[in-house]
Amino acid sequence: MKKIIIRNKYIRCLIISLSLTLSIGLYVYINQNKYNIPEKLIQTSNINDEEVNNQYKLLLENLFDYRNKALLEKDENILKNLYETNKKFGLWAYEHEAKKMKYLENWSSKQGVKFNDIKTKVKVKKVKEKEDDLYGIICTVSTEYKYSYENQKDIINMFRIGTYHYLNVKIKDNQCIITKEWYTDPFADSLNLENIKSEDIRNYILSQDPKKLDLSQEQLKGIEYAHKYCGAAADEEYGLKFNSNYRDYNPEGGDCANFASQIMFESGRFKKNDTWNYSDNAGTKAWVNAQAFKNYILYSGRGSLISKGSYQDVYKSAYNLKPGDFVAYEKGGRITHVSTVTGIDSKGYPLVTCHNTDRLLVPWDLGWSDKEIRFHIIQVHY
Repeated sequence: MKKIIIRNKYIRCLIISLSLTLSIGLYVYINQNKYNIPEKLIQTSNINDEEVNNQYKLLLENLFDYRNKALLEKDENILKNLYETNKKFGLWAYEHEAKKMKYLENWSSKQGVKFNDIKTKVKVKKVKEKEDDLYGIICTVSTEYKYSYENQKDIINMFRIGTYHYLNVKIKDNQCIITKEWYTDPFADSLNLENIKSEDIRNYILSQDPKKLDLSQEQLKGIEYAHKYCGAAADEEYGLKFNSNYRDYNPEGGDCANFASQIMFESGRFKKNDTWNYSDNAGTKAWVNAQAFKNYILYSGRGSLISKGSYQDVYKSAYNLKPGDFVAYEKGGRITHVSTVTGIDSKGYPLVTCHNTDRLLVPWDLGWSDKEIRFHIIQVHY
């Protein structure tokens, strides 16, 4: 009987804490959909039952949307109340999100945009009751951001980021709080960023007009493939998975070049060869390594360099990027990441899709604004 009380307490406390800031609609929804605690949830601390996980899914989505509200409103007090900041892991998790909040504010000012909405969807993989009132949760998180330009307020642009989380949630003082959270953050390379606000950059971006793309069937096929298999950032109908016909290289250092190679090959435009190849569940260095992939595309003649340098050096020339082209990101003298352009926003700003972290139609520099990073803007010859 004790576990029934604990779990009802968990649900009740989370609803109470969320209702302080979430809409009345959420309150109505929760009260119209009473939670019946399944027998399986009572009997085991390792919870894999789909129905039970769906209940945790809703609760986590509400918790993350509460955090999203803090990011949108730039309210550190709301954010801080979600974490156990008197313990080091909770404090570190809070400090990370606080830095992200400042970075998004800084980037949006540089870009001349306003974030209109941030919504999260969660897929629970595993829940474990570690001790009374403390739950360890592994989940896949898809976060959708909507933004509009200051001089295009009626036009909404969207991008999505997929992340994989391990977090501990605890009930304390009648509130549900995060005591620990780990995930690969797409903004991590920019969280210690110095101020990037620039009126010249902002004015240039805002002065751009919408563009119409004239794409080949091969480019369109490559876009379709990228959007289908970008993992946790993809539409739910695709299962939030990578293409199982290819090996996932994330456990071996990263999957970005592997995915960029897949997009090129699956477009139908480019054939494999001895240097750039994938077979028998393995890819060559030029297929799977970001530095080797960039070098191969340029030296083979399959692509050409448009520009390279700091953001200030390349942001104007980046408007020449079209779907199928790619951006390579250099850090410490090496290419550490590549992402493929698969669209443009309402100002013609290139949007990229990639793996690790999973991105769908994300502005090409978002999360890569550190002054030490150099960009290689590369056209692929479709």
